[in-house]
Amino acid sequence: MNASEDRQDGAPLDVGGARADGAHQATPRGEDSDQRRQDPAADADGASARDALLRVRTEVGKAIVGQDPAVTGMLIGLLADGHVLLEGVPGVAKTLLVRTLATALSLDTKRVQFTPDLMPGDITGSLIYESRTSEFTFREGPVFTNILLADEINRTPPKTQASLLEAMEERQVSVDGVSRALPTPFVVAATQNPVEYEGTYPLPEAQLDRFLLKLTLPLPEREDEIEVIRRHSVGFDPRDLGAAGVRAVAGADDIERARAAVAGVTIAPEVLAYIVDVVRATRSSPSFQLGVSPRGATALLNTSRAWAWLSGRSFVTPDDVKALTLPALRHRVALRPEAQMDGVDVDDVLGGILATVPVPR
Repeated sequence: MNASEDRQDGAPLDVGGARADGAHQATPRGEDSDQRRQDPAADADGASARDALLRVRTEVGKAIVGQDPAVTGMLIGLLADGHVLLEGVPGVAKTLLVRTLATALSLDTKRVQFTPDLMPGDITGSLIYESRTSEFTFREGPVFTNILLADEINRTPPKTQASLLEAMEERQVSVDGVSRALPTPFVVAATQNPVEYEGTYPLPEAQLDRFLLKLTLPLPEREDEIEVIRRHSVGFDPRDLGAAGVRAVAGADDIERARAAVAGVTIAPEVLAYIVDVVRATRSSPSFQLGVSPRGATALLNTSRAWAWLSGRSFVTPDDVKALTLPALRHRVALRPEAQMDGVDVDDVLGGILATVPVPR
């Protein structure tokens, strides 16, 4: 099975909780003549890595029901070397999703429960005085892992939230003037509850902008919820993924080879211009007081390339851009107060922009 077989209706996969309609599947002009010739060995490596990552989706499905878009979004985050913000009410398997994905990828993962009294050193690590040697030694914090699960990240004050900024941007931690590199790959998967605001600290725009994607995990459909309950009725234990049959089917090497293949995905000038037009439209929207920065345009580019590659193509189409617009941009905009009072939804505004910005043919 390949990724394109998952989209039987020909529309782009929903990787962010909403669907973009009216997409176009046309190959960018000049693709046949401009596409770079690939080394056969590199092509084989890329195909092998893609097959491994598609098997990961199957493995995660042994524990997670009805959240396929979020699973795909997490894989895109890994491919594009970016961090992911997971938003959903309690009980929709946000934590289980991260744990299962790490197991299927054979990656190390650590979980930090963010609380009001959490200190920066509790995440990054700190210097510890050793009485035996009369010296200070560095004790690594949980950030030294492959996938850091920052659970309820908005429950800790901005000072502690900011302790992640260097790790997220530079892939390193600096303590006492010494910089220490983090493992590769390194991804922050942060969760937050969209309906509970008491005792929370909204993430500042500077930190939100560091997240490559914001994925929404909705409540499951009726049939999916029946399947969840059925699995629990026959003994499924979310704390024992091995008993559920989840096994490692890929590893860090597959991610490295996949990232190299994604870097070779081409994008036509008119599709690049389309990305810029979508981003610029957010800055002139009457509903937004803050539009998307060039970093957001880069995020939309990188995630579109990752999705194109995961779908089995070596070039980006407008479909890919449409499919990733909501998850890549929804957290980088801010509604005007009057729009908030009117109950305007960010995703609806972005959907309207996609409907009005001309699509390259």
